[in-house]
Amino acid sequence: MGFLVQLVAFILLPLLASMRAEDTINSSQPCDFRAIFNFGDSNSDTGCMAAAFYPEVSPYGQTFFHEPVGRASDGRLIIDFIAQHLRFPLLSAYINSIGTSYRHGANFAAGSSTIRRQNRTVFEGGTPFTFEIQIEQFNQFKQRTGKFFNQARKNSFRRHFPRPEDFAKAVYTFDIGQNDIAAAINRVGTEDSHAVISDIVEHFAEQVEYLHKLGARTFWIHNSGPIGCLPVAMPVHNNATNHTQEAGYLDQNGCINYQNDMAREFNKKLKNFVLKLRAKFLDASFIYVDMFSAKYELISNANKEGFVEPSEICCGYHKDGYHLYCGNKAMINGKEVFAGSCGDPSKYISWDGVHYTEAANRWIANRIINGSFSDPPLSLTHSCRAVPI
Repeated sequence: MGFLVQLVAFILLPLLASMRAEDTINSSQPCDFRAIFNFGDSNSDTGCMAAAFYPEVSPYGQTFFHEPVGRASDGRLIIDFIAQHLRFPLLSAYINSIGTSYRHGANFAAGSSTIRRQNRTVFEGGTPFTFEIQIEQFNQFKQRTGKFFNQARKNSFRRHFPRPEDFAKAVYTFDIGQNDIAAAINRVGTEDSHAVISDIVEHFAEQVEYLHKLGARTFWIHNSGPIGCLPVAMPVHNNATNHTQEAGYLDQNGCINYQNDMAREFNKKLKNFVLKLRAKFLDASFIYVDMFSAKYELISNANKEGFVEPSEICCGYHKDGYHLYCGNKAMINGKEVFAGSCGDPSKYISWDGVHYTEAANRWIANRIINGSFSDPPLSLTHSCRAVPI
């Protein structure tokens, strides 16, 4: 009898687990998200660095907003398309106090941000708004808005802030780590890259666990994109010939393999961390979004998808070893050069050599929002359903 019970259990338990997983993934009931809280770097900064230091200049923002609006693109970012898909207003930067409303969330992302603290000033490409600081800003935002919401008697004041119960019903999005990888690439040969990447992921893990402690329950986590495919780093824009003939230095798209390999290592360790979180916090949903694969698919099929070669840059001057970034002027070889934009940004993947155009961001957003690159394969609107088995 005991053997029969064990046999039945052996047959049925995997079937039941499979059925539960299928029900979880295919649930037709969308999540009732009330807000978005985003953390990241310039890939999702909607105005933090512009409000804190120097605003973007033309031609940034030219495609959609028709003026600079603090985004490192000609138009909308992936986080903008995420907000619009959830039928929320575009997210305001947390420190942008002019004309903002935080009723449906806030954006803590800041250009140049890293997960770990870096020994760089703002003028050296650094930022005080590390991932740890962004989490503390969120903590302060949650505490203060809760206090003001409960004290306010006028609905006209309350309508600018999320309700206290909305924080548990929000989706928390993350797109950060690429600047940490870039810093590690710049120090290759002087430190143990594997140990550094492990440390970066551990720092990320600590802050995400702290967010869970603060009440976050749905986590939408982007991995790092193919940093070796950023045009500004490609040999074609740097007069670099030392390594280009070496076997395996460049891939079939002209991307730098060892840089992408570091991003892949980060992504692998990040995914392992996400799996551990699912097992540890059974009351939360953790979605791992493979941005690397989504972006690399676009780069690999650029011409087929209606774009020019992925190495081409829409805005900026990158010739003969000179790098003049989008919107700037300089004297080069005795001649004043303005780093303006191309005629049609919608044909380009890269806006300024580092960041993507609105057209590319839309292409990528359309692929990740439906869950095609997610683990588990849940769409954004169902991302609260990733209950651990």
